[in-house]
Amino acid sequence: MIQLSHIEKTYASPAGPVHALKGIDLTIDTGEIYGIIGLSGAGKSTLIRCINLLERPTAGQVLIDGQDMLALSEKELREARKDIGMIFQHFNLLSSATVYDNVAFPLRLAGRKEADIRAKVESLLELVGLANKAQQYPSQLSGGQKQRVGIARALASEPKILLCDEATSALDPQTTKAILELIRDINQKMHLTVVIITHEMGVIKEICNKVAVIANGVIAEQGSVLDVFMHPQQDITKEFVSVVLSNDLPAAFRQVEILPEPAPDTSLLLRLTFIGENADEPVIADTIKKFPELAISILFGDVNEIQNVPFGRLIIGISGEQARIDEALQYLGSRDLQKEVIGYVRQPA
Repeated sequence: MIQLSHIEKTYASPAGPVHALKGIDLTIDTGEIYGIIGLSGAGKSTLIRCINLLERPTAGQVLIDGQDMLALSEKELREARKDIGMIFQHFNLLSSATVYDNVAFPLRLAGRKEADIRAKVESLLELVGLANKAQQYPSQLSGGQKQRVGIARALASEPKILLCDEATSALDPQTTKAILELIRDINQKMHLTVVIITHEMGVIKEICNKVAVIANGVIAEQGSVLDVFMHPQQDITKEFVSVVLSNDLPAAFRQVEILPEPAPDTSLLLRLTFIGENADEPVIADTIKKFPELAISILFGDVNEIQNVPFGRLIIGISGEQARIDEALQYLGSRDLQKEVIGYVRQPA
């Protein structure tokens, strides 16, 4: 378990002190894939580097499996860091060393026997899908292959924790997906705790169990990925979620005035959210049957998966007598879904 308590980090600058982290409290359970997301300059990279003390907090406490990292001597800290692997956005490989030697490097520093090193490196290259690239150099590899070397090297000391600092930001979408699948596979096979720093909500959605949103050096919001996607509370979180799950109205309504209350000749715009098995239920068909006098139109719809849970959203338009619309809203409220009244528009939905 990783516990960060009241973490502060202040840098000196010519313009005065810069408060990069301001009282961060975070608990990451063993075996989780935990995402920390924020905009550039939010403090997320500083935060992850406080876990292995590449950045020493100005104040606060870093506990890993109950051990106070800030209380360790330099020798004890070097030993403790063997349990924490790290991969980076720009790979940080030795350009003059082969793939094999890059992975072997931390093992040689630790004084391991060459026979043990060979067995370990070969098994790691097999794990990351680079068994046939052992004698190639980083310049001969693609970005995704370089990151696989970085992952293998980070795993060489058999860590309990893997820190990923923007590990997919330099990769194309297809390669990003493959690297995230590899990290998930490693998490399951090796029971690693994984902490992922990113500015992309798609990465969080794809792989993480829990997420913390950091803004201006503080945790704005945190929780399970499903809860945060379903119930974003802060504006910054809503912005991140909207990149993956668009809240945009259909094009025909973006320039139309949205009224907060019903008026003559208006139609209701309603956003519905379905979770789990409810995403497969014929809610709209049932509503149309129950209220045949209402005109109900589906204006937008999509289905995603978050943590293998189906997550569907619809925007519908309803027009007709307001009393019957209110009854339809009550009926929809009795179904196992979330509803949000967007407003009323004069253009028929």
